[in-house]
Amino acid sequence: MSTYWATFKKVLAGMLEKPMWAMLLLSLCIISMVYAKGTVWEMPVGVVDLDHSSASHLLSRNLDASPKLNVKSYDQLGQAERDMGYRKLYAVIEIPVDFEKKMLSGKSVSIPVFGDATNRLPNGQIQQNVLAAYQQMLNQYEVELMMKSQFTQSEANVVLTPMTGLTLPLFNPGISFAAIIFPGLLVMLLQHSLLIASVRVCLMMSTEGRPKLPVVLGALSALIPIWLFLSIVLFALWPWVLGYKQAASIPEILLLTFPFLLAVLGLGRLLTECIRRVEIIYLTLSFITTPVFYISGTIWPLQAMPSPVRFISSMFPSTWAIKAIAGVNQMGLSLREAMPDICMLLLLFALYSLASFILTFLRDRRLISRFIHRGSQH
Repeated sequence: MSTYWATFKKVLAGMLEKPMWAMLLLSLCIISMVYAKGTVWEMPVGVVDLDHSSASHLLSRNLDASPKLNVKSYDQLGQAERDMGYRKLYAVIEIPVDFEKKMLSGKSVSIPVFGDATNRLPNGQIQQNVLAAYQQMLNQYEVELMMKSQFTQSEANVVLTPMTGLTLPLFNPGISFAAIIFPGLLVMLLQHSLLIASVRVCLMMSTEGRPKLPVVLGALSALIPIWLFLSIVLFALWPWVLGYKQAASIPEILLLTFPFLLAVLGLGRLLTECIRRVEIIYLTLSFITTPVFYISGTIWPLQAMPSPVRFISSMFPSTWAIKAIAGVNQMGLSLREAMPDICMLLLLFALYSLASFILTFLRDRRLISRFIHRGSQH
């Protein structure tokens, strides 16, 4: 036990003396500035009005009244498409000729919307705002026509909306799409930095020969207090600064993060045993982070992935940590509902640790047999 505590204090003092892990906070500040606004506002949209009627002007005003759109009027479609090609516009909306005439005569009217396919999130929001503005314009025209037919305002509202629905958000992830992506980004930052630190510590101990088990446990345990502190900054303090919803308390965040850190340390120990060369390990960690983020379920649902990809995703701690932390901290789930994810993290920690010990045993046994074989030859 004395060896464990001596190694724990030595590694912890070394990490605090040269806090290179603090670079994580700097990278966090730089990356998270992308999500500082919370969502996309005042997106420039071009409107080409070829009808110049009361209905087309009303539709343009409704579009401009949306807080997420900034309408710019154009006389010709070619000029608007040219500006969209130069990335001055997110989309172009064309109001066709005889728009009001066809609408009042009951004919079907289509409003072409040209969008940039490289901007998925803005395109979805623009489509929703166009539909909302068009529906609002139709309701106003329908109410006016019904009032001309001797309907009262209340009667017209009852005919148009006989049932008033109320939508209650069962799970409220926050104010925007960024509130879903942000926890996944933080988990990946925490996992990548801890993997590098754990591999570095394991390699430093291996330079002095095969370290004993108390030394390994003491060195890896010294990383846990630092990364628990970083987890509080990443999952509690910084989202609060940016104004994102926080449903979990600090003790709950620590209870969610601790199994995740154990699983990452187990994975780091296994990577060290599998790949002994320093440069190969760092190159491996640099290249696997982006694929792991894509298959973690943050930007694409796990249910839509092929079974082999889902299996590979389930072998990484970040997949379960994102689900647990985002569920409790952003969606308001209880710790009991996140318990299956916590159990999976503990199971991964056990599997990684067992696999690393088996590899160590096999390697030591091979070295001993090779040494005995050489001795017998001499």
